[in-house]
Amino acid sequence: MTSRERIVVVGDLLNDIVAVPRGGFQRNTDTTASIRQRPGGSGANTAAWLASLGADVDYVGAVGSADAARHRQMFADAGVRAHLQVEVGVPTGTVVIVIEGDRRTMLTERGANALLDTAALTPALLETASVVHLSAYSFLDGFGVEGAREIVDAATAAGVPVALNPGSIGYLRDFGVPAFREATEGVRVIFPNLVEAELLTGERTPARMVASLLERHEVVALTMGAEGVLAARRGEEPRRTPAPRVRLVDPTGAGDAFAAGFLHRWAQDGDVDAAAASGVMVAARAVLAIGGRPPF
Repeated sequence: MTSRERIVVVGDLLNDIVAVPRGGFQRNTDTTASIRQRPGGSGANTAAWLASLGADVDYVGAVGSADAARHRQMFADAGVRAHLQVEVGVPTGTVVIVIEGDRRTMLTERGANALLDTAALTPALLETASVVHLSAYSFLDGFGVEGAREIVDAATAAGVPVALNPGSIGYLRDFGVPAFREATEGVRVIFPNLVEAELLTGERTPARMVASLLERHEVVALTMGAEGVLAARRGEEPRRTPAPRVRLVDPTGAGDAFAAGFLHRWAQDGDVDAAAASGVMVAARAVLAIGGRPPF
């Protein structure tokens, strides 16, 4: 791949409030639940998982001034070099997540994330990067097509491949598939799940989804939950990597953890099969605990 070693992650940072009801969810009354506050955000989660694997990782994101010091310390404790754009008078993004088995309902305030400036990804950060990983939330509800193009074009000009997590299906629908395709032209690696891939391709089967996405991206890793991942490099047949069977506690951040495991291995030598195997193992660890980041 490259003699460069660092992975740079650009994306959202959130305060997660995760609620797991005990027993059935009761409407219009009290439901006993386990409720935990956790640091989150797709980009920030991926950065933390990468650091837990021993990767040299920089994270670029936006945070509200009221809790900037707390988040900066959490990144430092996790082994992540954080480059935080601090917004005064704006809250850090927050999401309330209600977990019901393998289903999640999310109430999201994007907060400072919507103000992230693409200039935060500096030439110095690109200079020795092996990969730039971009969380699509940042442009779906943030700097838009133009900003995404700035990041992809700058990284490409610096000889750095770009990987992408497509983000939420709701944001994708609102943003629109044509705009998404324009924003992500030149992205080398993409990590959609089944519902995202169906929206982006119009295809109904995993194999056809991967084949369609490979027309635009060099590497596709289609995550399929408990069914594992279907991954391929352009010109090769997709291969399925099964997921380990584990007890699902909280699926929050499983896709972010998968991306971390995949990129940590792929950045070494470009081996897609080995990267997919690494990704599913890290994702399996992620669903064992409440929250989207590695437990310390």
